[in-house]
Amino acid sequence: MKPRIAVLGCGYWGSNHIRTLKALGALHAVSDANRARAEGFASEQDCLAIEPDKLFERTDIDAIVMALPPQFHADTAVRAVESGKDVLVEKPIALTVADAERAVKAAKDNGRVFMVGHVLRFHPAFETLKALIDNGELGEVRYIHSHRLGLGKFHTENDALWDLAPHDLSMILAITGTEPIEVRGEGAALLDNLSDFAHLHMRFPNGLRSHLFASRLNPYRERRLTVVGTKAMAVFDDVEPWERKLAVYRHAVWQDSGQWAFTANEPSYVPVGEGMPLTRELAHFMQCIETRAEPRTDGEEAIRVLRILTAGTVIHAGSSA
Repeated sequence: MKPRIAVLGCGYWGSNHIRTLKALGALHAVSDANRARAEGFASEQDCLAIEPDKLFERTDIDAIVMALPPQFHADTAVRAVESGKDVLVEKPIALTVADAERAVKAAKDNGRVFMVGHVLRFHPAFETLKALIDNGELGEVRYIHSHRLGLGKFHTENDALWDLAPHDLSMILAITGTEPIEVRGEGAALLDNLSDFAHLHMRFPNGLRSHLFASRLNPYRERRLTVVGTKAMAVFDDVEPWERKLAVYRHAVWQDSGQWAFTANEPSYVPVGEGMPLTRELAHFMQCIETRAEPRTDGEEAIRVLRILTAGTVIHAGSSA
């Protein structure tokens, strides 16, 4: 039997989880503080609508997907795992490292699966990029930079860095295999006291450096991860169509008679199998529930991401953060 999963939080991203789990045959219930909203989805998707406080005591629910405002994630996750439920918690899993560690420890103490919604780790283009790196196609990776820019969304509790950067940090950590030893953040707040523009500069133990730029107040969308290696460079551009999402540039740079020379080659586009990252993520969650395997994006990874976010956060005058 497929696991019986409930979605807690029927907002924008929660609604995507609801529809995807329904297509996967694992949606059992929906829940939201707004009962009318939950009942609307329950009617639409032919599943149960359960009040949040009653969700945890139900014996007919195996797991809960949590798509709540991040300040509620940790306490709710602890309650869920202590009630015997496996959990997938959307990013960020908490607003402090201590809360994240508390939730992850509770899951381990209770033998529950704890997964975090770093959905781009399940993007076919990123999986292909990671395989290229692991196979040595790019040589030694020396630099990684990511740009995640657009207009919105605007939150009252978390800034552009906390809202947009977790996906990119998850990918960067997957590539480097280690945490940075130095993190420096810069931010600019235009609308209120939270950063609308955020930069992260990171240095890793092997000398690799990385830069991340996130903005929620940008006139155009950009979703680009660039990896610079000693043999080649690769770009994962999620704005491009599928046939152009992953490009490899085999540029060459060398010294000739004391002068630098280089050749710039046209990109070669790497074939990527199409697939919705959220569908692949939830299918992985279901598999972990069934096999009790550790998720690819587990709680420990989420804690590492939160450490970087915390170290790189800029507190602006007047902010309550």
